[in-house]
Amino acid sequence: MVEVKRQWPHLSGTLLLTSLTSLGLFVAGAIRNQNYDYSYMVWNLFLAWLPLLLVVWLLRTLRQKRWSSWQGITLSVLWLGFLPNSFYMVTDYIHLQDAPRIDVLYDAVMLTAFVATGLVLGFISLYLFHSELRKRVPAVVAARVVGIILLLCSFAIYLGRDLRWNTWDLFINPAGILFDVSDRLISPREHPQMFVTILSFFVLLGMLYYLIWNIIHTLRPASRR
Repeated sequence: MVEVKRQWPHLSGTLLLTSLTSLGLFVAGAIRNQNYDYSYMVWNLFLAWLPLLLVVWLLRTLRQKRWSSWQGITLSVLWLGFLPNSFYMVTDYIHLQDAPRIDVLYDAVMLTAFVATGLVLGFISLYLFHSELRKRVPAVVAARVVGIILLLCSFAIYLGRDLRWNTWDLFINPAGILFDVSDRLISPREHPQMFVTILSFFVLLGMLYYLIWNIIHTLRPASRR
């Protein structure tokens, strides 16, 4: 935690800069096209920041309280509820075919800036959560928990993109989500797209996180020399 605290100002400044760069690309595109077709990306980026802020809050809380305390459990649940928003941004590429704009290549670059920033925010928050978890349980158990988290995120992405549910619905319409989820669990063969979406995102997110984890742990010794 001491290392995270020491590096946090520089890291947060870098992430803020990438976010502002994404916003700058959006503004330039909006001026050029004289419309705000991709304005929802700004909101999505805001949602992508929440898991990182929540996990930093969680780590600070765990310095004084147990993870099993109501504060630790509440922050963990909130973090898990908002984490899929960081990865969900990948699905926004489908809008490239819907918005008739001057330069689709520019739009692809702009969307990539948002998506890359969102993914990094999500994976950093997951890495911090994973690292804290490894202090309390064996590495194999922590890895399995991360795998379950990524599977839940993949399922949440399916709920968001295909069924149009969002994080706020967990609090304002949990019965509706439960009905849709139970229907698909009872009759999974009637919803083949569910398996395609969940499995493809689980593989993608697992691959990227495994890559990031190994890059960090491979380069960390070199950075200390």
